[in-house]
Amino acid sequence: MKPRIVLILLSLLCWFVQPAVATEPLDVSLIQLIANPKDLDGKIVRVIGFVKLEFEGNAIYLHQDDYKFGISKNGLYLYITDDIRKRQADFDEGYIILEGTFNAKNTGHMGMFSGSIQKITRFQVWSDKNGR
Repeated sequence: MKPRIVLILLSLLCWFVQPAVATEPLDVSLIQLIANPKDLDGKIVRVIGFVKLEFEGNAIYLHQDDYKFGISKNGLYLYITDDIRKRQADFDEGYIILEGTFNAKNTGHMGMFSGSIQKITRFQVWSDKNGR
């Protein structure tokens, strides 16, 4: 009888613990998200890239030159929060580390990007405009 109770308790514990593990962000590169979007669709990810915040063009790019030369397929659209918008000057045109949910199907304004990141929970300066 005791082994059966232990087995039931372990099963219940696994059921409750699993969601906490599933929410840990996956460290991925923008290249992985762009090249294999279906593999990471709906996953919480952590990425680093060049961010440009502008009307209908909030995005994270592989590199600053991708923004500069209009290579939007090397970027992902960002659904930024009000807090990020309020601090736009701190983040715009810098390299940012962010965490959020990747959406492979939503490609942003007019389908310009290779996916999007939604439900952003972390948005921090990695390196600013001056390389610091």
